[in-house]
Amino acid sequence: MEDILNHAPCGFLTLSEQGNILAINQTLLNILGYELDEVIGKNINDILSVPARIFYQLYFIPLIKADKPVEEMYISLQSEKGEEIPVLINANQRKDSHLIDCVLVKMNKRNEYENELLIAKKKAESALSAKRKANKELEIALHKLEMKQKELIELNKENDKYKSETQMELHLAKNIQETSLTEPIVSERLQIEAYYKASSELSGDMYGFYTINPNQYGIIILDVMGHGISSALITMSLQSLFQRLILKGMRADVIFKELDNHLNRLFRKNEETWHYCTAIYLFIDTERKTIEYINAGHPPGLWQNNKGEQYELTSTSPPIGSFTDLTFKRKTLSYTKGGRLLLYTDGVVDPYDAHLLTSLLKNNSGVPLTKFKNKLLKLIKEEENGFHKNDDQCFILIDLKGGVDTESVTL
Repeated sequence: MEDILNHAPCGFLTLSEQGNILAINQTLLNILGYELDEVIGKNINDILSVPARIFYQLYFIPLIKADKPVEEMYISLQSEKGEEIPVLINANQRKDSHLIDCVLVKMNKRNEYENELLIAKKKAESALSAKRKANKELEIALHKLEMKQKELIELNKENDKYKSETQMELHLAKNIQETSLTEPIVSERLQIEAYYKASSELSGDMYGFYTINPNQYGIIILDVMGHGISSALITMSLQSLFQRLILKGMRADVIFKELDNHLNRLFRKNEETWHYCTAIYLFIDTERKTIEYINAGHPPGLWQNNKGEQYELTSTSPPIGSFTDLTFKRKTLSYTKGGRLLLYTDGVVDPYDAHLLTSLLKNNSGVPLTKFKNKLLKLIKEEENGFHKNDDQCFILIDLKGGVDTESVTL
C-alpha cells in the first residue's frame, strides 16, 4: 500500500466479495489496536461489533450486490481490546475485479455528549423551579381531585369496557389473519408444511403457498418491520396483492416490484410511518424441475439435496420498500433427485445460531416432513431467549420429490 494512503487521516481497507480483508492501512490498524498479520485474510465480521454485523448483512451487502455505493453508513468497529469504535463508512465495488474499497472515518461525539449534559442540567433546574410552584398549587388540585373522584370511577368503568371490546376486536382480527394463511399442500411431486406464531395478538410475519397449475407452485414468506397492529395491517395489504399476482403466474421480479411500489405508495406522504419488508419468493416448476427465487434482505433460505449437500438462498436485493427504484434479480436452481427446503423469519432463531438449522436438516434428511416439523418446533422452544422470544415466528418446509443440484444461474 502506498505510504500516503497507509498513513492517511482516515481508515482504508479492501474486501473480497466474501468480505475477507485483503488490504488495510496503518491508520485503521492503529485505531483497532491490531498488527497487520492479525487481520489480513480475516472476515470483516471479526472487527465489527455484534449489532454492526447484523447491519452489515441487512444493508451493506445488499447495496453492494445491487451495484449501489455505500454512503456515510454509521456502524461500529470492535478493537482488539473489545471497545466499540463508531465510524462512518463509504464503500463501492470495483467493476473490473469486484473488490470492495472502504473508507472509514472515526466519529467523536464528545461535544455532543457535553451539550446533552448541559441541556439536562438546565432542564433539571427548570424542573426544580416548576416543582416549587406546583407544591403551592397542589392543595387546590387535591380538592378538585376529590370532587372528580366519582367522575373518574365512571370513566374507569367505561375504559374497562373499551379495553374489553378492543381485546375482542384484536382477537377477531387475529382469527382473520390466521384464516388467510394457506393450508399444507401434498402432491405426487412435493409436500409443503408451515408454522406461524404471533408474538402478540397480531403479527408482521406472513406466508403463502399456491398451486398455480398442477406443475407450478408459488411460495412466499415475508416479515414487515416490527410487529403488532401497524405491521399486521401492512402485512394484510401485501397478502392480498401477492396472492393475486402469484395465482396469475407472474414472474418473481414482477411480483416484488409490485410489492415495492405498493409500500412506496403507502408511505409517500408520511415518512414517519415508513415500514420496510424482507421477503423471499420461490417459483417451483415440478415438470421442468427448477426453482426460481428472489431474496429481498430476508434470512437465507436453506435447501439440502438427497446427498446431504446444502446451499443458502442468500439475499439478492435490499428489503422491499427500503429504497426507491429497486431492481430485483432472479436466480434459478435445477433439481433432479429429491431435496428439502426451509424458509423462515428472523424470530425463529438468532442469526448467529443459524447453524442449528443446517445441522438439524443434515441430521434428519430421511425423516418425514411432518416429523421433521415437530423436531424444528422443539429446537425453537429450546433456543427461545431474549433475542426472539418477543418476535413473531414463521417458517415453511418443502419436500421436493426431486433434489436440487449445486449449480445456480442468475437470470
